[in-house]
Amino acid sequence: MSLASQVLDNAKKDGKMIATAESCTGGMVAAALTDIPGSSAVVDRGFITYTNAAKVEMLGVSPDTLAAHGAVSPEVAREMAQGALARSHAHLAVAITGIAGPGGSEFKPEGRVCFGIATRGDIRTDTVEFGALGRDKVRAAARDHALRLLLDAL
Repeated sequence: MSLASQVLDNAKKDGKMIATAESCTGGMVAAALTDIPGSSAVVDRGFITYTNAAKVEMLGVSPDTLAAHGAVSPEVAREMAQGALARSHAHLAVAITGIAGPGGSEFKPEGRVCFGIATRGDIRTDTVEFGALGRDKVRAAARDHALRLLLDAL
């Protein structure tokens, strides 16, 4: 059984709705979930917020947080997850922001991805250094990690 199927099954059992807030994955987590028939029972909505302006406008990420920490940071991932939860009917939200590549910098290397996972009572962040695997592989690894975070939260 796929990770996405496991997430959906557990969410259905728990009566939980899910929202996603994605930057570097461009909707891959939402697509993985909605590829499965019956996903509408638990997937409320997904936000693709590729630009900083979209993060601010759609999710309520603070411009001050972006200025202080940059888009690829646990602080922004936290605010993205909180914003997705606040702007949806979901009980659980996952957020992803990272550098899929090519590129990066000394301080924010290619393959760094920050995640936020929020419920109505808790929020956690996680940063993973996937390394310079190439854009497609970093994005796929980030999608799978986000699905695991959702599964663990359920």
